[in-house]
Amino acid sequence: MSTSVSPDARRIWRGSRIPLALLALVVAAAALLLLGRGEQTHGALEPGSYEPGGAHALAKLLAGQGVDVRTAHTIDEADDALGENTTLLVTQPDLVPAKRFDALRQRAADVVLVTPGAPTLKDSLPLVRPVGQNDVGTLSPQCTVAAAVAAGDATLGGIGYAAPGARSCYPGADGGGTLLQLADTGGTTTLLGTSAPLTNSRLADDGNAALSLRLLGPHPKLVWYLPSATDPALDDSRKSIFALIPDGWYFGAAQAFIAVALLALWRARRLGPVVTEPLPIVVRAAETTEGRARLYRRAKAADHAGETLREAARSRLRTTLGLPRDADAAALVTSVSERVGRPANDVGAVLYGSPVTGDPELVRLAGELDRVEREVERT
Repeated sequence: MSTSVSPDARRIWRGSRIPLALLALVVAAAALLLLGRGEQTHGALEPGSYEPGGAHALAKLLAGQGVDVRTAHTIDEADDALGENTTLLVTQPDLVPAKRFDALRQRAADVVLVTPGAPTLKDSLPLVRPVGQNDVGTLSPQCTVAAAVAAGDATLGGIGYAAPGARSCYPGADGGGTLLQLADTGGTTTLLGTSAPLTNSRLADDGNAALSLRLLGPHPKLVWYLPSATDPALDDSRKSIFALIPDGWYFGAAQAFIAVALLALWRARRLGPVVTEPLPIVVRAAETTEGRARLYRRAKAADHAGETLREAARSRLRTTLGLPRDADAAALVTSVSERVGRPANDVGAVLYGSPVTGDPELVRLAGELDRVEREVERT
């Protein structure tokens, strides 16, 4: 007697259940961590990013203050989200063409720009000029801007700005304000020389949280616009083929369409009177009947022929008596019996009798059906 040394299912399960349990525990823990953290995004100043350079903490603080934060990654999304009593934050204004950028500024109540460079300053803010580059660190406001005065010291630096008539705050070593505020039509435009006070890693330092909340939260809605170089609407050189077609071509195409439609109506086929065509062969009805009868006789289908005669007679009788086409046998037999004065049993035997079994019976049935029809027509 041989003994099997290969492992059975029970041994396999005993050996693998502990590794499988550990694997299931790891998968469950990873799933719980992902679900607990919720939906996340990545990138600098992203409102949904938990990274040091992200801005999830600031977005949560603003939401807690009742501000409706709308994130926009394309200029069309930002344009759709803007409205009355709305603050606009642009994280990379240099990526936005001047015309589109100016259109966004006109629709927003207050605008906050993060590190605007030469393209934005030259095309949209010509009175503002950059004044050197400063180290990022703790600076004092030294101005009368309400948000800066309330926040006190904050983490600023980076690009310094100067402009005639503007309020300059948190001056750097070169004297330029790393926070510059301009009076705009119906609101203000604020320039930040660095994004540090808005990020997760620096929000809790100094007065960064107070400054960020006062700059971004004065209105019930904030449009957080993060321009991207991949947005085709920001690239003026990437135009659709329809944008390259001159307007005159559209007018010419409309004229051509109308001309083609009129030509089609003019040349379209019109239905005239019915035209009769002579048949190549004329067959008399009597010959058709005789040919069908010969086929029945050759097939010895006397019963089928008899039922055909009865069905034709019943159909004609219903029409003559004014009965509906779906009148049942009882109604038809009763009507015929009352009309001709014959017993209902006799009429029923003729119209709904047993099948015929031969040619003599078929001839007698044809005569009886003909007799019943003539009697009904005479009375």
